[in-house]
Amino acid sequence: MIDGSMLPYEENIAVTKRVVEAAHAKGLVVEAELGQLGGVEEHIKVDESNAKLTDPKQARDFVERTGCDSLAVAIGTSHGAFKFSGTQSLHFDVLEQIQKELPGFPLVMHGSSSVPQEEVERINAAGGKLSGAKGVDATQFRKAASLGVTKINIDTDGRLVWTRVHREFFRDHPEKFDLRDPGKIFIAEYANFIAKKNEYLGSAGQLPEVRKFIGA
Repeated sequence: MIDGSMLPYEENIAVTKRVVEAAHAKGLVVEAELGQLGGVEEHIKVDESNAKLTDPKQARDFVERTGCDSLAVAIGTSHGAFKFSGTQSLHFDVLEQIQKELPGFPLVMHGSSSVPQEEVERINAAGGKLSGAKGVDATQFRKAASLGVTKINIDTDGRLVWTRVHREFFRDHPEKFDLRDPGKIFIAEYANFIAKKNEYLGSAGQLPEVRKFIGA
């Protein structure tokens, strides 16, 4: 993954192309990024008003000039748990245009955590103070997948599950101090959580087809 989306367009192309050439020489694939997501990711913060959707025409030019193997596009998602100040939905019109410009090319959605309110409520009930956290409507994932999205990033949701499990565990077992005890619970809870995401994506129960595709 190379994220040059904060750079001017030509610089993003130049940096991405160098990474692609080096990676391809080693037999590695590269995911690049075009367009700017709002929210907070590591040390980078972008206000919602400054987020920039991916330009479909620019997307084709970018892929052709860099040779990247997949492209993360900005279509209305956002990083972090506090994603949106108002009503939000994905810009399927933009995604559809990108797919037309890049038919069959793997597209990626970053910042796609749904920030489940039941997780937020349980965290707060166990001593947390999350207020105003909201995310992407997970029921929109399947339509995105039908329009060429092959990977969806949901890091924040996993952190919420981790926080909920550990807060509840140590609330209910104040005499405990070993992180391995709630860690075992988290592994099982997170596995169930990801399985549910697969249902939203329409990828649940597809393992036999995947095995056929890869010849396993």
